[in-house]
Amino acid sequence: MKPSTFRRLVNLWPPFVGAGISVKHINDDFSAVDVELKMRFYNKNYVGTHFGGSMCAMTDPFYMLILMKQLGEDYIVWDKSTKIDFKKPGKGTLTAHFNISKTQVKSIKAAADKNRKTEPKFTVDIRDAAGDVVASVEKTLYVRRKNAAKP
Repeated sequence: MKPSTFRRLVNLWPPFVGAGISVKHINDDFSAVDVELKMRFYNKNYVGTHFGGSMCAMTDPFYMLILMKQLGEDYIVWDKSTKIDFKKPGKGTLTAHFNISKTQVKSIKAAADKNRKTEPKFTVDIRDAAGDVVASVEKTLYVRRKNAAKP
């Protein structure tokens, strides 16, 4: 599937529509994704800032999706855990940029092949319109080759 088609489909996914999340760009090789969260009346919290759950949701599937596309169908990739560290109140339009380099992909693939599985960690910053970090999110993934022998 072409990145532009995939982007359109992801932007129709009900949890993203309901949270005000939209994917703005996906690289042609699926190595990077840009996501935006606009402030709407339905995604504000009680004190008028972005609901933390929406901020977490905007980071949820993207490292997993990038790695799935980069590794191909011979590997299982799952989100394992998420840790979010709020730095300041999120207001206005928020953005996040996800990227996994070719070097990182090769390293993850080698670790999964050698050790049966690997659990790489990635960090993405959520930024406001001024470029200030409003939250840092650490994602831990689970990766293994589909036909990996059990120990």
